[in-house]
Amino acid sequence: MRVATCLAVVLSLTLFLMAAARADGDAARGEARFQDCAACHKLEAGSNNVGPSLHGIFERKAAALTDFRYSPAMKRSGISWTPETLDKFIADPQAMVSANRMPYAGMANPNDRADLIAYLKKMSK
Repeated sequence: MRVATCLAVVLSLTLFLMAAARADGDAARGEARFQDCAACHKLEAGSNNVGPSLHGIFERKAAALTDFRYSPAMKRSGISWTPETLDKFIADPQAMVSANRMPYAGMANPNDRADLIAYLKKMSK
């Protein structure tokens, strides 16, 4: 019984540390992950492309830029972009906001998403 308890504690601690590492992300690796986004999104203020500018994305409401044409689904979403909501959206955009116009299948790897979000935090201020 003690071995099982020790294993459970070690496993829980390992999972906790892995989650903490993911939560922080690595902005340098995130720059490479951003290449998936760069075809449609820019980081400069007022620089929309196929997708809206990601400058100042954090704490902004979804569909808030007046100079970009968002899908009705995104306008109705009620999302405020936080690292958590962005993580969920990047994982599977259609699952979070069905009928949005972003033609992206998602980024399955949580470490890659954490790295991307760290890069966006650094670059979108």
